[in-house]
Amino acid sequence: MSNHGPGPGRRTLLVAGTAALAVGGLAGIALWGDDGTGKSRDGKAPAGPAIAGAFDIARSTRLWQPTPLGNVTGPQSLAFDDVNRHVYVVQLAQGGLRLDGEDGPVGAAGRKRAGDLCVTRFSRSGEQLGRMYLRGFGHGISMGVEPRSDAVWLWMESEAHPRNGFGRAVARIRFEDGAVLDSHDRAVRHHRIAPRGSTRVHPAVDMTTERLLVSYLGTDGKHGYSVHSLKKVVAGDGTPLHRIDSAAFLESETFQGCALHGDFIYQLTGNPYSTSDGRNPRDSGGNTFVSAIDIRTGRAAGHQHVSVAPSLRFREPEGIAVRMAPDPLLCMGFSVKTTGRRNIALFGFEPATGRRHT
Repeated sequence: MSNHGPGPGRRTLLVAGTAALAVGGLAGIALWGDDGTGKSRDGKAPAGPAIAGAFDIARSTRLWQPTPLGNVTGPQSLAFDDVNRHVYVVQLAQGGLRLDGEDGPVGAAGRKRAGDLCVTRFSRSGEQLGRMYLRGFGHGISMGVEPRSDAVWLWMESEAHPRNGFGRAVARIRFEDGAVLDSHDRAVRHHRIAPRGSTRVHPAVDMTTERLLVSYLGTDGKHGYSVHSLKKVVAGDGTPLHRIDSAAFLESETFQGCALHGDFIYQLTGNPYSTSDGRNPRDSGGNTFVSAIDIRTGRAAGHQHVSVAPSLRFREPEGIAVRMAPDPLLCMGFSVKTTGRRNIALFGFEPATGRRHT
């Protein structure tokens, strides 16, 4: 979970900015549901399609029932390896992490630092297949997976701020089951491609177009995105293909992750259920939303309320990614409370009829 601060107002989603090297000088536009909530005025979910980018948020399928993670903490983000048919889920590491040469066994509790992460590899069915720890990397707001013939590479936020634990750069990490890797390791290359001074920097990857999405909070306090060639970034060229200078969210929503697929950025916002007298009680239907932004124009391309699985306990939206095989799905995770731990429930949303994933 992360919070970028108040947005422009409770009833407005505002997306404004420029798409560098594509379109310039765009004005912001406001986009809202019938009453700004994504529901009709009688409080019910809208009938018919609920389009965000190339997906229909009204057409859902359950992929995982609440499933345990590598640690007891809740999920932060997820990504798919469609080549090897694996799913990677990131969470904040419980306790602390030691490295070789420090007192105590590798991976033992102690010396917890801001930004320690646990990455768990799963089968498509939710079986745990491996685990890796990253020390001092970030909060795990979003991530990317880049499968290659030599290895599976994870794109993670990196250089965690020592006080708040959020990343200030992005890094490409080789997944190794059982490894504990420190952000200060000389083998870790930090790509500082967000605007200078940005914080809360985190990546996502679209392997269908071989592009990298970088999300960041600028020095002006506004949330922005940039899109890059994956191969050029690896080669040391961080020049953006597109940039959206600001994207503000509903005041009542918390930013929970982003994904890139084709020409759309998908962003997830929302909060866990609150008590009955709080701002997000279960009987409200929750305040989880999926929004889409067209990177070619910088314009909003849908802002839809997510009403799936209202009976989940806690139901905090955590992580959004696109799974391509066997069929495209826009996938979303929910953190679910159980005794002594948090689990992840995973849902997918089908392509909108007639929409292309350009």
